[in-house]
Amino acid sequence: MEHNQEVDSPNSVIIHHHHHNHNHNNNSMTMLAGNNNNNYPASSSSNSPTTLSRYENQKRRDWNTFGQYLRNHRPPLSLTRCSGAHVLEFLRYLDQFGKTKVHTQLCPFFGHPNPPAPCPCPLRQAWGSLDALIGRLRAAYEENGGKPETNPFGARAVRLYLREVRDSQAKARGISYEKKKRKKTNPQLSSSSSLPPPNGNSS
Repeated sequence: MEHNQEVDSPNSVIIHHHHHNHNHNNNSMTMLAGNNNNNYPASSSSNSPTTLSRYENQKRRDWNTFGQYLRNHRPPLSLTRCSGAHVLEFLRYLDQFGKTKVHTQLCPFFGHPNPPAPCPCPLRQAWGSLDALIGRLRAAYEENGGKPETNPFGARAVRLYLREVRDSQAKARGISYEKKKRKKTNPQLSSSSSLPPPNGNSS
C-alpha cells in the first residue's frame, strides 16, 4: 500500500466537527499547507522534528487530526470506543475538502478521463489519498498501543468502503486504478500521476 499520498483539503487545520452538520465547519478551521494539491487537514499543534521522514511526519499529523476529530465529535468519542463505522464517518467528512471531480451518471462527462468543459459534479477525496491515509492511521493506531485485532482502520467495513470508492471513481473518471497499482512497483513509471510518487509498494 502506498502511504505517502495526502488527502485534499484547504490550506491547513484544527477540526471542529459536529456530528450532524459537517459542511459548516470550513470557517472554524485553520489549515496546514501541504504539498501540491493534495493536502490533509492536520493539527497545528504538531511540530515534527526534521529528523523524521516525510511519511512519519505525515502519519503523526494524521494521527493528531483524527484524535482531535474524536474529541470534537458530538458526543465526544474515546479511541477505545472508536469503531470501523466511526472511521467511515471520518472519511465521508473529509470529502468536503476533496479536489477530485467525480462525475455522476447523469453527467455527459461520466467515464471521460479528460472532460472538455466544466460541470457541476461534486468534488471528492481521491481513492488513492484515502487508501494511503488509512494505511498511515492503521500503523499509527498500533504504534500508539492499539491491538491489531481491535484496529478500527483495518475493519472489514473500511476495506469494503475503500474498494467501493475505488471502483466508483474509476468508472466515473474513466480511469483504471488497477494499472496504476501495478506501476507503483517502479516510482519512475508513476511520476506522471497527479499524486506524489509513492515511497512504498502497494499491498
